[in-house]
Order: sequence, then C-alpha cells, then structure tokens
Amino acid sequence: MRANDSAIAAAPIAVTTPAPAPAAPLPARPAGASGSGALLAALGVAAFSLTFPATAWALEGMGPWTVVMLRSVLAAALAGACLAACRVRVPERRHWAGIAVVAGGVVLGFPLLTTLALQTSTTSHAAVVIGLLPLATAAFSAVRTGARPSRTFWGAALVGAAAVLAFAVQQSGGALDTGDLFLFAALLVCAAGYAEGGRLARHLPGWQVIGWALVLALPVTVPGAAWALATEPLHLTGHAVAGVLWLAVGSTFLGMVVWYRGMAAIGVSRASQLQLAQPLLTLVWSVVLLGERLPPAAPVTALAVLACIVVTQRARA
Repeated sequence: MRANDSAIAAAPIAVTTPAPAPAAPLPARPAGASGSGALLAALGVAAFSLTFPATAWALEGMGPWTVVMLRSVLAAALAGACLAACRVRVPERRHWAGIAVVAGGVVLGFPLLTTLALQTSTTSHAAVVIGLLPLATAAFSAVRTGARPSRTFWGAALVGAAAVLAFAVQQSGGALDTGDLFLFAALLVCAAGYAEGGRLARHLPGWQVIGWALVLALPVTVPGAAWALATEPLHLTGHAVAGVLWLAVGSTFLGMVVWYRGMAAIGVSRASQLQLAQPLLTLVWSVVLLGERLPPAAPVTALAVLACIVVTQRARA
C-alpha cells in the first residue's frame, strides 16, 4: 500500500505545468435578441414616419408655435419622469455643449421649421425632401469627426441632393417656395443635431441624450408654450389632440427610445437599412391618413434617394 501511495504521490511531480486555458468566449446574444432588436428598430422607424401626418393633424386645431412648444413640453415631462425614475446622473459638463446642439437641432429647430413648412407644403412633398436627411447627417458626421468618406460616397450624396432639389423645384413651379426653404433649413439643423447626438451616444445612452436635450430646452419651450396658447387660436379637435400627443409621445421620445434600443441590439448598420423605408412609409401615411394624391414624381424621387443612401451606406462600410 505504501509503495502504491508513493507512486501515486510522485505522479504529479513528473507532470509539466499545463498551459493556460484559452479565454472564455464572449457570451452569445440570446437567440431572440436579433429578432426583438429588429422589431424595436422597425417600431422606431414607423414612429418617425408618422411625424409629418401627425403634424398636419395638429395644425388643424392649433397654430404652428403651439404645436412645436406643446410637443416639446409634453415630451420633456415624459423624459424627465423617466430620467428621475431611473435615477440617471446629470451628464458631465463637457457633454452639455453637444446636448445643446441636439436641443437646438432636434428638439426646437427641426420641429419648428417642418411645422412652418407644412402650412403650405403637403406631407408627401415634405417626406421626399426630408428623405435626404440620412445623407446630410452622414456629411455632418464626417465633418464633425474628421472622417474622409470615399468619392463614391460623396458622388451618391450629390446625386441624391440633386434629385431632391429637382423634385422641389418641379413641384413648386420652377422655383423654390417658402415651404421648401423651411424644409431645407430643417434638413440642415436636424442633420447637425443627429450627428452631434451620434457622437454623444458613444458616451451616454441615446435615450438619455434626447431626454436631457428635451429637459435643457424647457426654459425656452415652457414660456414659448404659454405665449403660443395665449396668442394663437386653439380648437381642440380629435385630430389636433391625437396629432400633438403622437408628436410628443411617439415621435419625440418613445420613438427615440425603441430606435436606440433596437440599434444597440442589432447594430448600427442593420438598423440604418430599416430607416431607408421611412420616406416611403410617410408617403403611404399621407395617402391613408390625409387623403393626399401623390404626384408621380414623389415615389420616383423617394426611390432614387433610397438608392443613393444604399450606395453611401456601402461606401462608408
């Protein structure tokens, strides 16, 4: 027994030290994560595609300033409640300049300019013009981050811009009207806000970026809403109430929440492909909800812009 014990005890001495075990692989995403992420991103796109029809409904009973200020105040109340409930810490001082850009572009500039434009432009017309937003955002992002996209990227972006400009001029009778100028201005300020928000989303969750931007705009939107309600006519029709509630809850806040959660689950590239359908969805809503008749050039131009965006996406990749 002792001999056997001695042999057994000596065995480990003769064995060389084993090599370190390979690092454990990163945990795989749950089986349903991709599907649920795609669904969340698609819900975000659907929410954004209803923005222009909802604005047209809200304008049936409210003035443009009332629509813009009310939607921002209501969305800020919802965002503030979520930030408080989640006990989110106040962003660092270095982030507030970027949040201010988001507030100016996404919370104030884009809603105001598009609402003013929709007083004279149809939602289908506006959807085609604003369909250029992904290209404009990519251009602003390239300038902001110092990236150098390829010539293919810039060529496709210029073709898309030319197609939208030609559509706007053709629909306006040979010259850009006031509504088109509002839409192109909205395009620029929103692209700047989106690009800055995308940069900030590297440091803060996306829903917190839009949440703090809404809260930051309150010193402007609260007195603005009070002034607008006192000076503009107000007729609380069913369409007007439904429109402004959707703008506040669906387009401005919850749409952003599900969009960013979906993008986190499936990745930016796959999510951006879903967003290509947004202008076409808005064209459908303009017919179904507003009874508009689409000019033949509208879907053709929207498809041309979609093709240009696909080219820019591949060029960036």
